Amino acid sequence: MLLRPHHRLITELPALLLLLFTSVLLTEVNAVADSGSQSAGNQITSVVNLQPFKTVQSAEIHMPDGNLAEVTLINLNSNINQWYILQLSDNHKKVVEEYHLENPYPHDQRLTLNENSQPRLALTRKGVAVKDCSSLQLIVKGELETARKSRQIYAPLCNGNIFLRNPTRGHQTTIETVTGFLRDRLPGGESVVGFVKDNFFKDAFLEKAQTKEASHSALPESEPGLPAPADINPDFANQLIFPAGLGLQLKRRAKGVLTGQWYSVQDNPGIFVSLIQPKAIAPAILNSHRNRVNRLDNIESGALAYLIAFDLDRFDLGFTIGTEHPRVGWSNRTRDSVKIKGIPGPDGIETIAPIVANGMISPVDSVSTVATFTGGFKRAHGAFKYGAFAERNRGSHYGFIERGVVLSTLQPELATVLVYDDGTVALKTWSEEDNVNLDRIVHARQNGVPILEWDSESQQPVPGSLVAKWGAGNWSGSHDMKLRTLRSGAALQDSGGKRFLIYGYFSTATPSAMARVFQAYGCSYALHLDMNALEHTYLALYRQKESHLAVQHLIQGMSVLDKTRKGAYIPRFIGYPDNRDFFYLMRRD
Repeated sequence: MLLRPHHRLITELPALLLLLFTSVLLTEVNAVADSGSQSAGNQITSVVNLQPFKTVQSAEIHMPDGNLAEVTLINLNSNINQWYILQLSDNHKKVVEEYHLENPYPHDQRLTLNENSQPRLALTRKGVAVKDCSSLQLIVKGELETARKSRQIYAPLCNGNIFLRNPTRGHQTTIETVTGFLRDRLPGGESVVGFVKDNFFKDAFLEKAQTKEASHSALPESEPGLPAPADINPDFANQLIFPAGLGLQLKRRAKGVLTGQWYSVQDNPGIFVSLIQPKAIAPAILNSHRNRVNRLDNIESGALAYLIAFDLDRFDLGFTIGTEHPRVGWSNRTRDSVKIKGIPGPDGIETIAPIVANGMISPVDSVSTVATFTGGFKRAHGAFKYGAFAERNRGSHYGFIERGVVLSTLQPELATVLVYDDGTVALKTWSEEDNVNLDRIVHARQNGVPILEWDSESQQPVPGSLVAKWGAGNWSGSHDMKLRTLRSGAALQDSGGKRFLIYGYFSTATPSAMARVFQAYGCSYALHLDMNALEHTYLALYRQKESHLAVQHLIQGMSVLDKTRKGAYIPRFIGYPDNRDFFYLMRRD
């Protein structure tokens, strides 16, 4: 049975809370405004200064009014070669305009500024100049300003060979709007949000599997290239699950799916789905490493978990931050003892400007995108309040990198998703030694500590050392350690010479249940993603079907996060910008 919260209650509850605390909020808004004016004079370091692999070129050009202007081109990571900042300065060397440019073909083309007697901005593809892309066209003739005024999220320049990224506002749900306002503006607002989660959202998405014993004819047909099945209790080997919430169409799905087995997704090669209840996991796994996990209660033992695997031989992984999250300032969890007085965030910045975060897949990447799923925690929850991590590295804020650009520094000992310049995907615990490969990283996203990690001595995966420790592990949930809620996570599995990226949706679970499930599937590493609501655990698949894009969701209820406009269906992350960060998978062929 699929148990869902009363939709009207969830829709109206944020508005009721907002009315309840209106007077307190108005007082707090005024206080924040006053304190902000007092600190306005603080010097803020630009995100550009965080980039260790940037290159900078400058030259003077004659403007149509006869004045000289300085043009500066900054390749934010010359190794990855995707993001540039173009600055225009007046004759007093004051920067008057900044443009964020994106190179959609980083392996084939490069943007440079020729510093000679007649300087020009040049786009070269495989060493050959691309026509109609120069400083004369972009600046003097005003193509840049025209592109900015167009307000297109990705405004094409140079016949579509370069994009100008324009600022936009990302979509957020009513719940996100109000909870964000409470957290940002109301003293004790986090406690109010926590009260709502504990009393109205706990087990709100719990799905209790409908099962029955399978006949021999229900066994799955053998198919090459599938991920390894889960190691399950023999008593559950013939258990059929009938998933009420599954929104994906599977191949060879008759009446139900066998516990722990993988099934191919219809018309989307290289993508597979499996379902399991933690109680079906092999006893040897459930009884292992008891000092690292908590005992599973009856509710989470029977709660259905959905897993979807992607064959990494077929897909590339991308990552994009949202228009609003994750932020780069201090988390409100950060202890005063580790903050640096006078700076607005752990990296010395409060904003990523002049970089533009637009929360949407680029037009070039969207053509081959087959899946998207929500990323990690917001900055508010992306640092440690308790334990050893709270005392070091300024609170150990979760770091992230997009297109080779460091937006928040990667912190040692945190669980990290990595995409390298050769397309390799890795999930690992970041270390100081890993900084030697920083120039090769295209994307990175940290999200706390490992749920599952590789033990070099036993050569086996084991639950992370902090899985059972609420505060030190920063697992969110209640102050009284009520950790059971809707959660999502990501893991890697190596099987049959193949590597699979596995996304897990847990209808209600603690980190301990997540660790046991990923253990059962033989994953080598796993980390938490986000939690508590469908918008935070969203996953969608796409395939081109005749003249339109067919969209399916891992869970049927996730479809409410997409939009329709004038009868047209508009999927999240592809069709409109979002305020949250997300991952996406692109088919290589």
